Amino acid sequence: MSQLTHARYGKDNIRLYKVHRDAATGTQSVTEMTICTLLEGDIETSYTEADNSVVVATDTQKQTCYILAKQNPVTPPELFAAIIGNHFVETYKHIHKAHVRIVTHRWTRLTVDGKPHPHSFFRDGEEIRVVEAVAREGDGISIHSGIDKLLVLKSTGSAFHGFNRDEYTQLPETWDRILSTEVECGWQWKTFARLQEVQAVGSRFDEAWEAARQITLDTFAKDSSPSVQNTMYKMCDQILAAAPLVESASYSLPNKHYFEIDLSWHKGLKNTGKDAEVYAPQSNPNGLIQCTVTRKGKSKL
Repeated sequence: MSQLTHARYGKDNIRLYKVHRDAATGTQSVTEMTICTLLEGDIETSYTEADNSVVVATDTQKQTCYILAKQNPVTPPELFAAIIGNHFVETYKHIHKAHVRIVTHRWTRLTVDGKPHPHSFFRDGEEIRVVEAVAREGDGISIHSGIDKLLVLKSTGSAFHGFNRDEYTQLPETWDRILSTEVECGWQWKTFARLQEVQAVGSRFDEAWEAARQITLDTFAKDSSPSVQNTMYKMCDQILAAAPLVESASYSLPNKHYFEIDLSWHKGLKNTGKDAEVYAPQSNPNGLIQCTVTRKGKSKL
């Protein structure tokens, strides 16, 4: 005999774009998102007995996102994700948990003739803002925010030495190297008891995202980095200080390696150490360094 032990379903890759028109100034603002909704609850019979009466169709979930976007602000995305999740849990008595993931795509206002253009934008990188909200019946709303695909590089100001060496170690120590990574940063908010609590702190979400992004860029650039591990810890610590409602912060940073090329075989051409100017960018394998930092008193992960 077998039994269904876990089930969820929903709509993935819901593309949504909303424009806000300021009639007073003629300025327009745009937001583009990709949304995923997943529902859990008393839905076993749809799997085990072909009982579709308990299924909130995935197309219904898509249309719900469009309607809620028309009726509510879609920024900050944390609030919109909470609105969507809360809707499913409150509307359908047999749905007890709703997972909502929102990816906000980057559109930056154009500057034309030295002034911000009122309705023109450009995509200045693949960086995305990511939000995941889970609404649980009777147990509040949890929200995780993040930054992903933020590609950064500095040509000096990074070292890596003093690490463990044994018979398997070939990597040389270095006191000056290129440091590049694609930043994945996240922070977990305190659990909100109800949607009204999320609405009450709405401005905090954008403030935390802006602070986390600036902390990441500033620390990356300014820190004389002894290791990726130490630099990412400093970033987490600053995010917790900047956002009192955040309970933990985390980073996942892959090394984007740039290797020196020995060109001495060609007429003694010097291109290593202090003479290095031409490098070979590497794809893989790569180092991957991760950490989570919580406030003191919270359980270690």
